[in-house]
Amino acid sequence: MSKEINVPASGRPFKNNVTYCVGTGRMGLALQKEYIDHLKLVQQSIRFQYIRGHGLFCDDVGIYRECEMDGKTYPFYNFTYLDRIMDTYLENGIKPFLELGFMPEKLKTGDKTVFYWKGNVTPPVSYEKWAELITVTLNHLIERYGREEVVTWPVEVWNEPNILFWAGTMEEYFMLYDYSAAAVKKVDPRMQVGGPAICGVETEKWLKSFFEHCIKKDSPLDFITRHCYTANETTNCGHYIYHTMNDPTYMIEELKETRQIMSDYPRIANIQLHITEFNSSYVPLCPVHDTDFNAAYIARILSEAGEYADSYSYWTFSDVFEEADVPKSVFHGGFGLISMNSIKKPTFYAFEFFSKAGRELLYRDDHLIVTKNDDRYVIIGWNWHDMRDNKQSPDESYVLSLPAIGEQAILVKKEVGGAHANPMQTWSNLGKPRSLSGEQLAILQASAEPLQTDAKLFEQEGNYKVELKIPCNHLCMLEIFPVCDKTDTYLGYKQEEFYGME
Repeated sequence: MSKEINVPASGRPFKNNVTYCVGTGRMGLALQKEYIDHLKLVQQSIRFQYIRGHGLFCDDVGIYRECEMDGKTYPFYNFTYLDRIMDTYLENGIKPFLELGFMPEKLKTGDKTVFYWKGNVTPPVSYEKWAELITVTLNHLIERYGREEVVTWPVEVWNEPNILFWAGTMEEYFMLYDYSAAAVKKVDPRMQVGGPAICGVETEKWLKSFFEHCIKKDSPLDFITRHCYTANETTNCGHYIYHTMNDPTYMIEELKETRQIMSDYPRIANIQLHITEFNSSYVPLCPVHDTDFNAAYIARILSEAGEYADSYSYWTFSDVFEEADVPKSVFHGGFGLISMNSIKKPTFYAFEFFSKAGRELLYRDDHLIVTKNDDRYVIIGWNWHDMRDNKQSPDESYVLSLPAIGEQAILVKKEVGGAHANPMQTWSNLGKPRSLSGEQLAILQASAEPLQTDAKLFEQEGNYKVELKIPCNHLCMLEIFPVCDKTDTYLGYKQEEFYGME
């Protein structure tokens, strides 16, 4: 049975921060051609404002070195690769959301590392040298790109210190934060710095302890960062990792919890909250990331997250990503919106569709959002369902009555799911090749495009009537805008002579 909705003529601002930031793997990956190809693709369609990733100070970027001469040790700062990386970002219309980490080889206090690429996560041998590394790097960026540009780049201190990404104690992280934040402000007091970049482990303990530390020490704190993943514990199986999945509103509840904890501290209550990583699964070997299910599932989060967070950075935009070794095939469960060989995944379109949403929110429920700009409706619908529960999932059906914005309009619908914009299914139909021939690549790239249809709408008693059905694990976007019919200006044009054209 269809849900009948009378959409109001006006609403309230839609808090939509979907394009604020996106995640990437370690920054050194920006030296690879395919990575740059993927960045161009997302910027052409979505246009993220910021990009955040690991490894600014890791040795593959090569910033921090030490040289010995005459029995003395001198620091040397090499910005050759950093300049290339930043040039690539800025040339593609995206700014860095800088994450300070991990530890350079010459500053480490231990050998604990993470990932295939062995990022060192130990505290620095000298907090003063660590602080100097930050100030020298930021001053170099200012010299190259201009002070007024660089002061718009947020700076986050470390990554997930509450789990295996920090070998020190909580108190040692707080010391790292103090030295880092002071170093940032030394460069320019206008630069924004924040943390603690935790994931969902001991959230309340870490946030409260961090807030109380910053207040007691009067340490600079311009924004709060944390991460959100909605999957449950992992099950390993060969090349893959699987999860049971929480409802997508699990992340919305995490955001509410964070805001509630922040509200207990007057200094903290109203500053910005940035989710600098989020996704469904937290491992890059889970096939959920490649599915049409994930697109519909993530859309539910995008529809409401802006009510509580100033940004929510999807981890990540590209499958050029090596935390769990070099990717094994075009589809391997990677985090990216784009798979290897520049093939757009279904979730790519969740972000593209929401990037086109109107500024005014007219209606929202668990499966649909209706937004508007001055002369255009943008309607986004989704219907996620975990097919592993062996239950039938009904279509979500609507009959919408929308105030007319012209006597005649066109409805353009794009649909993702099932046989459309679902290249993982096509890859399976091709026999799951590990490397692609030119023909296979062309088939997969074509299969990654949404189904587009269109229809005429006519005003009736001041409204348009739109019927919408959203099948299981589908995502769709409807754009409605007025048209001016010029048919009468074509002399001798007879529609009946065009073989049934309406």
